Amino acid sequence: MRKGLRSTDEINARFGLNLGPSRYEVFIPDHINEIIQKEGLDGIHAKQFLPSAFESSDMGLEDPIGDQEKYVAPQLIHRYDNRVLFTPTTICPVICRYCFRKNELSDKHEIFKADFEKVIAYLKSHSEINEIIFSGGDPFMLSASKIDFYLNQFSKIEHIKFIRFHTRTPASLPNYIGNEVIEVLNNYRQDFNDINIVIHINHTDEITKDVRNCIARLGSSFSLLSQSVLLKGVNDNVDDLVKLIYTLHELGVRPYYLHHPDQTKGAMHFYLSQDKGREIYRKLRRQVPGWLLPQYILDSPDGSGKRNL
Repeated sequence: MRKGLRSTDEINARFGLNLGPSRYEVFIPDHINEIIQKEGLDGIHAKQFLPSAFESSDMGLEDPIGDQEKYVAPQLIHRYDNRVLFTPTTICPVICRYCFRKNELSDKHEIFKADFEKVIAYLKSHSEINEIIFSGGDPFMLSASKIDFYLNQFSKIEHIKFIRFHTRTPASLPNYIGNEVIEVLNNYRQDFNDINIVIHINHTDEITKDVRNCIARLGSSFSLLSQSVLLKGVNDNVDDLVKLIYTLHELGVRPYYLHHPDQTKGAMHFYLSQDKGREIYRKLRRQVPGWLLPQYILDSPDGSGKRNL
């Protein structure tokens, strides 16, 4: 059982706030609550993880990247020819208030209902698919035995060559990733051409000693990349992004994506215009070499996928 705050009442009692009930799920693990206590309510962690009255706004889209358009089987989204998104869990190490799936994050939602036989049947019938991307929720919240089960099943499909995990756990609940999970992943390195881990992280203030240790343990065996979201009031300035990129590089993590924020219902207070985003990225290109520069991309609301901005 993950220990943490699960309601606005608990948050109010801990931080002396006066938040009303949240229409969205709330979870902040204990160790992030301790960081918020130290940083204060204007810190990076509070801005990303504390609920806000702005979330009651009806502006934005419930499915801002068109997941429903590309849903092909339970827990499976097929947006690009050669790869699929597999969503085996709705559980996260922390609930990000800007999450693009905050309106879908439920076991009862169609894209999260489990029927693994249909997943396998779909994969076997589509030989063009060579990569499975674990998403969610957060796949590193699964038990080692569950990850082992999925990788074992996928390894039996000859045309599946690549595995990718998208996860926020190393940055938000780093001590949750135990040696058992790493051992399971290592056991399948011979079964796939590559196993990549994409760490979701937005600011250097998130890189604590525990986060550094977790990244080092993962990086000793696997290729590590990063994905960040450009968020109004959090990291929408060049200095913070440059510092993050170079710090990740020092830790052996290659910056992969810088996402323009999605127009998510309940998260529009994090949104900034594409013109503003392009201006920031132009400045970023002048301070970061091309080989270290993340792609600045937008997920199209029609479900067609990512496009460069």
